Amino acid sequence: MPRDNVLFVVIDQLRADCLHGALASHVDLPNLRALVADAASFHRHYSVANPCGPSRASLLTGQYAMNHRSVRNGTPLPHDTPNLATEMRRAGWLPLLFGYTDATPDPRVHAPDDPVLKSYEQVLPGFQEVVEMRLEESLPWRAYLMEKGYDVPPYPDIFRPAGPRPDDPALYRAEDSDTAFLTDETIRALRARKQGWFAHVTYIRPHNPLVAPEPYNRMYDPAVLPLPARAGTMAEEQAVHPFVAPCHAKNPIAGMVEGFADLDPTDENIQQLRAIYLGLATEVDHHLGRLIAFLKETGQYDRTLIIVTADHGEMLGDRYIWAKSTYHDAAYHVPLIIRDPDLPGSFGAVHDLPTESIDVTPTILDRFGLEVPQTMNGRSLMPMLRGEKPREWRRFTFSELDFGDPVAPTLPQKRLGLTPETTNLAVLRSGRHTLVHFNGGLPSLLFDHDRHGEMRDISGDPDAQSALLEMYRAMADHRMTHAASRFTRTMVTGEGAVTVPR
Repeated sequence: MPRDNVLFVVIDQLRADCLHGALASHVDLPNLRALVADAASFHRHYSVANPCGPSRASLLTGQYAMNHRSVRNGTPLPHDTPNLATEMRRAGWLPLLFGYTDATPDPRVHAPDDPVLKSYEQVLPGFQEVVEMRLEESLPWRAYLMEKGYDVPPYPDIFRPAGPRPDDPALYRAEDSDTAFLTDETIRALRARKQGWFAHVTYIRPHNPLVAPEPYNRMYDPAVLPLPARAGTMAEEQAVHPFVAPCHAKNPIAGMVEGFADLDPTDENIQQLRAIYLGLATEVDHHLGRLIAFLKETGQYDRTLIIVTADHGEMLGDRYIWAKSTYHDAAYHVPLIIRDPDLPGSFGAVHDLPTESIDVTPTILDRFGLEVPQTMNGRSLMPMLRGEKPREWRRFTFSELDFGDPVAPTLPQKRLGLTPETTNLAVLRSGRHTLVHFNGGLPSLLFDHDRHGEMRDISGDPDAQSALLEMYRAMADHRMTHAASRFTRTMVTGEGAVTVPR
């Protein structure tokens, strides 16, 4: 019997609470919800890195950023790092890429003038790029729009609303959007494939610039959406920590939509952009539904392993922050849905153990009986899918952010007087507490989710010092336990090299 297909979908910048949480009742995602009912979902799932490049490097290599060190968009990923595509190829699979991986190539294996060294939006080794769909390029889509008669401006103006309001529609119709085009091309390519294909499909939306075609641009009424989470005024928020003010300055509301450089952060404008974001999420949901319908129509739905997740979240104005370069949960908490057709007992199951983006690649490898490389920090979720209690499961989730730039220093880097080596932070989350450690001598933050959560830093409270110490010990243990591990379990002996499995 031919082996099962793999459909691995990543939705860029989709918050978990669009499916389960504060925004869930305000956005229509019928296809994702139907898949949730027919699959297993993981409600405490977190990306281990931000932004897009680092998050996808971790997702696809199964490594924490502290190990793969591709910590920024544009920081090279070592070429010999095992990843999902290289390991699937070892077993005879051809991993097909419909979209992008934002993998910055290793300059040691390319000539200085090689065009791949001109952009971070490159393809992770091992993938065969079938449809190029990168945020700043997307040449096949642009060519398609030109053929359809559109006047296509360069990036980023292609994503400028076609009118005087931020919620005016995109210059392209819904049937011609980037999301629609990628879906059309994916279905067209897979239709000719024999069973046993591997497709990694990556949707740009609802990533900014926030612009949507009709009807998605005004699908939701901004007036009825919940306001962003806030602990006070912007000034009060900035008084919490030195990082917050430059974070606000670096990612203003105007940076989320093209052509509105003077957009003020009024509640009206904030809610308008939040409504566009939700409209884009619904658009992606519609086209994900088309992919699933294709599988059902061709009799492949029950012979396809389906994984749907996001690379990272989006602040969406919470705490007066936009995008994802921060330490708050909304920037890291993402959905994870897995449908294994061989495990009907897992359909509809909800798992609340802490899981991380680095677990996805080991899960796919394990599902097909492939060895998980020693370099990977993540763990297979297959035992959970089989209904088993995993052995010695993690108690914490861990995420990292590098907010510097060695070539063009960032605003936070300059304002805080940090070097490229110290413009970073790490987040450790337990069931109750979250510790945020900043490099460069900046103060730490501690949140208690049984009390005020992220709305109040308790790191200076006398009665929180034992919890602070416990979390710091746990973070130190975590980093020591998960340090680069290519040969951690390998010894050269008189009998030769011996590797002990994890």
